[in-house]
Amino acid sequence: MRNSRRGAAAATLLALALAIAVADETAPPVPDGRRLRDIVAEGYGDGGVLIGATTGSWAFGSNQGLVLDREFSYVTPENDFKQSIVRGKPGSWNWSRADAWLPHVQENGQVLRMHAPISPQCSGWVKDDSRTPEELEKELRLFMNALVDRYAGQPGVAYLDVVNETVTGGGDWFGPRPGTNRWENPWLLIGQDDDPNQTPLYIRYAFEIAQRARPEVKLIYNQNTPPSSTAAWDRIKRTIAYLRGRGLEVDGIGWQAHVSVGWEREEELQALSELIDWAHANDLEFHVTEASVWIKNGCDKPENLEAQARTYAAIVDALLGKRSSGVVGWNTWGVSDAHGGRASWCGYLFDGEYRPKPAYYAVQEVLERHADQT
Repeated sequence: MRNSRRGAAAATLLALALAIAVADETAPPVPDGRRLRDIVAEGYGDGGVLIGATTGSWAFGSNQGLVLDREFSYVTPENDFKQSIVRGKPGSWNWSRADAWLPHVQENGQVLRMHAPISPQCSGWVKDDSRTPEELEKELRLFMNALVDRYAGQPGVAYLDVVNETVTGGGDWFGPRPGTNRWENPWLLIGQDDDPNQTPLYIRYAFEIAQRARPEVKLIYNQNTPPSSTAAWDRIKRTIAYLRGRGLEVDGIGWQAHVSVGWEREEELQALSELIDWAHANDLEFHVTEASVWIKNGCDKPENLEAQARTYAAIVDALLGKRSSGVVGWNTWGVSDAHGGRASWCGYLFDGEYRPKPAYYAVQEVLERHADQT
């Protein structure tokens, strides 16, 4: 009994210490100028431009979460909706992190993209070499049906990444590897169709189930290779044609724009322009789903920060220049360098103290400039 009381007392003291720490946390500085979400609401009122960011439900109430809500009306939970979180163990379900987003986006006037793709970001037990095609298909159907049943039609839920990272940069299907490898795609083992594209069945099955979420939820085919990887995007274009040929809807494509400072070379921007044009010509929205611009060491050097700002501005400028032909979205894969993965790779709009970087003001300026032209 004495040990139990000591444990309870220790837990109470820890909770009190944490509460004091949160209360004493310095509030994040407010940037000059208008908030990004206000510029979008007032300058792009037709809903054809989405500007957002990513974090997890762990950030609610912290400075990370406060900056997210202050600046963005479009949000993407980083991992909370993924199969790896919801189905961390066979036979178990954990929706708590995903569920936390529903009241949050409603209270903060936000729309949400469910980043819950059938993808390499799945549970380790799914990647075990002993898994059969039948077991993998069963898990895919269990997860996708439960996801759609739980969230389709919920207020604020607007998009779903259905599949992700299906193709290598060379245009081959991304598949499994021996062992339980962190970077592999086991779903390819389910099988492939006999069409000329040899389309993986998991892609078709995922989109078939996701149809039940439409029209309230738009369906995105997400990919990580740059627009200049023509072999990869040609494969995806054929896949979208295949899906539509089977009567399935695809509402948009997404590019995970994890790039380094100086990416904005003429050939890269031209490839991006052409990919957006293709998407809009084929009645597809175009989203940059995971924007980051890496400074790989030297995060405190003014010249590096200015170069990062130029890269961010070039991509957002390219997107906004296409808004008259279709919907464009831009979502930074993070909020601040305080929670940016590798400490020496400072890739986001706010620094580790939540102060706006030149990149923030570059995005703000591009948004203001294009809004003035409407």
